Amino acid sequence: MSVVRINAIEVPPERAEEMARRFAARAGEVEKADGFQEFQLLRPTDERTTWLVYTRWRDEESFDAWVASRAFVHGHTQHGGQQPPVATGSALWSYRLEQHESA
Repeated sequence: MSVVRINAIEVPPERAEEMARRFAARAGEVEKADGFQEFQLLRPTDERTTWLVYTRWRDEESFDAWVASRAFVHGHTQHGGQQPPVATGSALWSYRLEQHESA
């Protein structure tokens, strides 16, 4: 059964466009990981400031391997301190996919 990881990221409104730009610049990297199944970046449409990064994986080991990978580390490095963090905080939520309906 697939596992889901949701990174709930707090992004101040004035940093929202930078958040979108940084994710667009890294688009497709996670899709190369073994065991990767799905990615969605969810931007709030109300007064909330929590963005959700939804990923689905074949199993726990696939997710753990991605987090330990060079691509993950590179994508989450602030490039020698030249780019300040966009987020003010985050939390990683873990789920197991119980039911999935295809469109």
